[in-house]
Amino acid sequence: MSVHVNFSRLLAPLLVALVLVCPLAFADSAQSDAQANDVVETVVVIGEYLYSDQVNALKTPTPVIDVPQSLSIVTSDQIAKQGFTSIGDIITYLPGTNTSQGEGHRDAVVFRGMRSTADFYIDGARDDVQYYRPLYNLEQVEVLRGPNALFFGRGGTGGILNRVTKKSSVGENFSRFRASADSFGEYDLQVDGNFTTSENVAVRLNAFYESLENHRDHYDGGRLGLNPTAKILLTDATTLDLSYEYIDHERFIDRGIPTGSDGRPVEAFEEIVFGDPTLNTTTLQAHLLRATLAHNFSDSLKGNVSVFYADYDKLYQNFYASAYDQAATPDQVTLDGYLDTTQRQNAMLSSNLIQELYTGALAHTLILGLEYIDTSSDQDRFNAFWDTNSDDTEIFSTARPLGLVGGSGINASGVTTTNSFAADLNDDTRVGIEVFSAYIQDEIAVLNQLDIILGARFDSFEIDVLNVIADEARSRTDSEISPRFGVVYKPDEDISIYASYSESFLPRSGEQFANINAPNDALDPDSFTNTEIGLKWNVAQGLNLTLAAFEIEQSSPQAADDDPSTLDVIDSEITGFEAQLQGRVSDKWFLSAGYSYLDGEVVDLSGPTGRTPRELPSDMLSLWNNYQVTDNLGLGLGLTYQGKSYINSSNSAMLPSFTRIDMAVYYSVSDKLTVQLNVENLTDQLYFPNAHSTHQATVGAPLNARLTVSRQL
Repeated sequence: MSVHVNFSRLLAPLLVALVLVCPLAFADSAQSDAQANDVVETVVVIGEYLYSDQVNALKTPTPVIDVPQSLSIVTSDQIAKQGFTSIGDIITYLPGTNTSQGEGHRDAVVFRGMRSTADFYIDGARDDVQYYRPLYNLEQVEVLRGPNALFFGRGGTGGILNRVTKKSSVGENFSRFRASADSFGEYDLQVDGNFTTSENVAVRLNAFYESLENHRDHYDGGRLGLNPTAKILLTDATTLDLSYEYIDHERFIDRGIPTGSDGRPVEAFEEIVFGDPTLNTTTLQAHLLRATLAHNFSDSLKGNVSVFYADYDKLYQNFYASAYDQAATPDQVTLDGYLDTTQRQNAMLSSNLIQELYTGALAHTLILGLEYIDTSSDQDRFNAFWDTNSDDTEIFSTARPLGLVGGSGINASGVTTTNSFAADLNDDTRVGIEVFSAYIQDEIAVLNQLDIILGARFDSFEIDVLNVIADEARSRTDSEISPRFGVVYKPDEDISIYASYSESFLPRSGEQFANINAPNDALDPDSFTNTEIGLKWNVAQGLNLTLAAFEIEQSSPQAADDDPSTLDVIDSEITGFEAQLQGRVSDKWFLSAGYSYLDGEVVDLSGPTGRTPRELPSDMLSLWNNYQVTDNLGLGLGLTYQGKSYINSSNSAMLPSFTRIDMAVYYSVSDKLTVQLNVENLTDQLYFPNAHSTHQATVGAPLNARLTVSRQL
């Protein structure tokens, strides 16, 4: 069954007749390099290209105006000026995306209505363990919206987020230091130093330490990151980049507050933490190693090989509000809880060839790629177990503090109760995954004004799961082909009109592949398609406008209720419109503005329900301005607006709309010393930015300020 949404109404302001029938025949590609150089020239311009190094989200540096999909790029300079300290901060200021709570222990992004905890990449390599990713070592963050299986494989159902890290730079020597502290008591220290050791070798070290505090009771923690890198120019045509990153994180888990009879978060609970001050915690230790060898075979043929190995050791344990009845028992809340551990090793090998060639009058940029992933993931979960009722839930009074410390407290009946996180093993799985992928994309220049992008990816996804508790092993292999098609028409050098179609898939083992219990071991993957049409305009040097309308359709096979041996296929749709204007309006004024409209409907086996998908605000708006008042003084002012959204699929609980205003002041004491003040939530509004489920709504931070001092030697 499918939902019908008037997509043409969204496309109306952008609809352009782009109909082309052109017989394409590949001729002999043995054109000389000299001929190729006469016509095709790759120019890397920082700020215009997705990434100016050899490894990037689209495998090769590509002008944004030539990419047939909506995307956003946030540079390290923007991250610093807006005072961002998390992925969630960045997402708040981008169109078409919003944050989910992530249960208080992980990044969770909603890309065009599709919640994801695994569609994260670092220098193009999959980084799918659930944790809060730091920003200390980033050159920029790239968010590509819409299904993106061609270059990224499974997942990416609504979009992906790629972190581009800082690399060593041969020929440069610098040291930068940064220290910040905010009004809650949180502080961080960062170091970035690059050293050229010879004419062919450079090393770089990025490091940070952060002591965590915020507006909520019991919240604390610390994060440490070390990222040494090296660049070695083996020959004039060959470069080797090496990177090792160590991450050590610990923080308090806050799952937010319950919703009341009206379905809204209970504002009277805004200062209550429904958890255990000592046991609500998450820890992560991770080792990430990356190596990339890039070689220019000629001016028209380039290749690279990347190796990525990551070892993650993750624990989180928490209590949270699982039930609350404001009408019947307004002073009582039910708590649930669990302890969860994950040990995962990801090994990835990928290689790409990028060839510029000609077939007759047609110019091609051809990308050929292979990828192999080997993942081992062990995870288990222990439910809470209360000695008063031998159950995983217990009822407490809604007082502040809650009265639960170290797993022991007084329940709502006045009886001492104690929990054990070792008595009730919920699941224990040992997972092995092997993925082999091959992909090809051809960007065909037809005349000077028209590009056609054709591509496809083959994935073989094999998963083996041992259910330790049941002593049962299950296996499944999914082989999928994901196509991509795009047309880019440029009536002017600075204007492109595009249309695109792309697909992606998600195996039934899910994002974190904990199990493939029946019937999931017999079901085909969910499939996702994205149809998009848009306009990109370089309004002025460094100022870019993007308009896009899109439709994402999800097709999900489900076992039929009346006959489990047959399938019902559920089709659901999300449609939307995005607008983004970003860049320099003048030498003194930088502007970043975004707006998105999203629409969708919940579908089940009975068909359309009339309900709205959870975490889908119909309207989102963001605006940020940096203005250089004098040579030394700069000001920043911004706002974010998020329309109301539903917390659950039944639409019985919701997050109210809100507008948050932020500002900043920058002062350059000298060429090498800068002082910066960022103020968040200037009007001190009580708001609830996201949630995880019905009774876990995040309480937004009140008025707060962060002071930052940056020094370059």
